[in-house]
Amino acid sequence: MTRAVLTLNAGSSSLKVGLFPATGDAALATGLADRIGPEGVLKLKDAGGTPIAAAPGDISTHAGAVRAAIDSFAALYPDLQILAVGHRVVHGGDRFEAPVRITEDILQQLDRLSPFAPLHQPHNLAGIRGAMASFAGVPQVACFDTAFHRRHPWVNDAFALPREMYDEGVRRYGFHGLSYEYVTSRLAEIAPHLAAGRVVVAHLGNGASMCAIQNGRSIASTMGFSALDGLPMGTRCGQVDPGVLLYLMDQKGLGAAEISDMLYKRSGLLGLSGISNDMRTLEASDRPEAAQAIDYFVFRCQREVGAMAAALGGIDALVFCGGIGENSRLVRARICERLGWMGIEIDHTRNAANAAVVSSEVARTTVMVVPTNEELVIARAARAAAGLTEDAA
Repeated sequence: MTRAVLTLNAGSSSLKVGLFPATGDAALATGLADRIGPEGVLKLKDAGGTPIAAAPGDISTHAGAVRAAIDSFAALYPDLQILAVGHRVVHGGDRFEAPVRITEDILQQLDRLSPFAPLHQPHNLAGIRGAMASFAGVPQVACFDTAFHRRHPWVNDAFALPREMYDEGVRRYGFHGLSYEYVTSRLAEIAPHLAAGRVVVAHLGNGASMCAIQNGRSIASTMGFSALDGLPMGTRCGQVDPGVLLYLMDQKGLGAAEISDMLYKRSGLLGLSGISNDMRTLEASDRPEAAQAIDYFVFRCQREVGAMAAALGGIDALVFCGGIGENSRLVRARICERLGWMGIEIDHTRNAANAAVVSSEVARTTVMVVPTNEELVIARAARAAAGLTEDAA
């Protein structure tokens, strides 16, 4: 009997899936349902990274993608038994500070948070409902991207708005918490002296943010009330003057839906370059607009590293993770090239090799690359919430 935990990470048009053993950290299989809809496609890999055939299925909805992934895993492991399902949920509001088993009441509470994350939360909940339909009676566990940041100092949570707005939930939440939780735990294993100090983690990908972490605790984050704030991203704007939004409404006559579409889907690297939201495409382009988009991304990253270091009162390590952070040698080098004043110096040979430590021997501040693993964090939480032990496995 293959006893396993399923992880689901649902995006607006995608679904990451993972199959983990009841004990142990090595995934049995992973997959991605991309472009969910009429052109949806499901790609899966086994434990060794070898592609496996996806079972026939309807990838036009999140529920259909969940079912197709499960059918594919069952074909790979005919004796498969799912013991728990863990879900990434972007927003847990100010209540949820740890993973929870999902009940109908919890699901309703999470649904009420959808206006706080309109492009993410509904799709997360669609993945949950799809799994609940497929696995009646199996524990479903919600893991929150906001939970890691829930104990920020008040000054890093509040906006300078009327106090009642804070009490109503208009505050800085921070996101990418599952990634930061994994990187922090991994750092404690491989560099405990750094993990106990002041660390800035840069999660750079299609979604991008940074987190100031002191002794394993989140102190500040570049993301705030929504996943729009802070760094520019693939299609999201990052920090923008609120006056721009007033101008778009008052002078351009744009409504909330049009502004939302612009900020979430037509800005960031895509908007700046007019070419692509993919850093790899921009790095390969010889068009000046591509270079300008990279320049802006790098500048904002440099600025936010400084801001996070200021929140910490110093910096002992800068850690890169995420698709860009883990793979773009160019972006890492360029971000670090103007940070010598805080003791950061890249070893270009190590950086070119994607080494774990890419700073030079004489650098005062360590620079590392730590591949993130949000799915493993979800799997561990699902096991714990479901009460799985070595004996139960």
